[in-house]
Amino acid sequence: MCPPRKSSLASTASLPGPEDIHRKILPNGITVLCRGNFNSPSVSINGYVSAGSIFDPDGKLGLADFTSAALMRGTEKHSFDSLYNELEAVGASLGFDAGVHTTAFHGRALVEDLPLLLDLLSETLRQPVFPEAEVEKLRHQLLTGLAMRAQDTSDMADLTFDEILFHDHPYARPEDGFPETIQAITPQDLAEYHRKSFGPRGMVIAVAGAIEPKKVIDTVGRVLGHWTNPRQMEPPPLPALKRLKETVRRHVTIDGKSQSDLIIGTDGPLRTDPDYLAAALANSILGQFGMMGRIGDAVREKSGLAYYAYSNLSAGIGPGSWSVSAGVSPANIRTASDLILRELKRFVRDGVTKQELSDSQANFIGRLPLSLESNGGVASALLNIERYGLGLDYYRRYPDLVRAVSRAEVIAVARKYIHPDRLAVATAGS
Repeated sequence: MCPPRKSSLASTASLPGPEDIHRKILPNGITVLCRGNFNSPSVSINGYVSAGSIFDPDGKLGLADFTSAALMRGTEKHSFDSLYNELEAVGASLGFDAGVHTTAFHGRALVEDLPLLLDLLSETLRQPVFPEAEVEKLRHQLLTGLAMRAQDTSDMADLTFDEILFHDHPYARPEDGFPETIQAITPQDLAEYHRKSFGPRGMVIAVAGAIEPKKVIDTVGRVLGHWTNPRQMEPPPLPALKRLKETVRRHVTIDGKSQSDLIIGTDGPLRTDPDYLAAALANSILGQFGMMGRIGDAVREKSGLAYYAYSNLSAGIGPGSWSVSAGVSPANIRTASDLILRELKRFVRDGVTKQELSDSQANFIGRLPLSLESNGGVASALLNIERYGLGLDYYRRYPDLVRAVSRAEVIAVARKYIHPDRLAVATAGS
């Protein structure tokens, strides 16, 4: 009988690794990553440029988000309609989203239409014209979205939580801005932001599908390899986070709501911190695994206090957050908050059981291949490797990294970050 370790090694070998990930840095600074998959006739591209809301002036918050949404509203070669007609004629898609540090792009097409997709990507990144009529239509859409946000208890609790946790830090600012800041942005602002923020330095593009990686790298070089922008700004350094010294509570009143939302949490590790994986496993046990872990069991299943209850670990380039969210009846906000606080205290005090850790480790390892079944999943995984410097062999090492996390490490990371007397508590509703 063969030992289980051999079958584990066989399954690990099918994951992306140094042998089948092709990586090249173009002379202008663009990093290209490719992996072939001939089980599908399609191809996915994911990537980002170093242009995000970190550059937004306080009086024009939402500028990066507005700009990313406007990139496909017209270019030097295509109108809004003709751009989408080109994509729809071949069943392809292309879109942009702005975050704090980057503007992401994502596209999908049949492999024979990849050159068209890359040409349109280059055109929208390099040659948008921000036509005034289209900008005004987009402004109305953004303002409508902000009006809906103001009436959404979940969105407002989330916004308030960030304002408390990241006080005096860029992460406290909403990426989509406020109505008055969106109103203040002109087409000229969009064009100037684009000229100063968009460029090849720091850009990464990942391509996965029925491709020959070396040919794709050559094509990307042909389409984007000559892009330069001497005016491209360097991202400002992130200030250190000022951790809370006491629990801060804040409520946003939204009349006429039958549900209130609450978020209770603290700061968490960076994605590159050595204790990130232990924190991720701890979070799984706290409020993710099965029926939303201990939080879901205590607050929703046993007490019936919440429509939903779970925990979330958000980690990236800068300081992250570790929080518990719940949707409750307005009459139950305080009771649910107290119960969540008791669960957090118990979690920090007692730690996790051997079985809880083993179950979450098996879940982490088992779901990895599922996340890589699609070309889009592979392209996202390649970006993850590059963004956080994980190494081309990261997914091959991942199962062993997960298994290596001990109960002591999980308990230590919980006690490092979760301080029940220093929490951000945000609620929104009636």
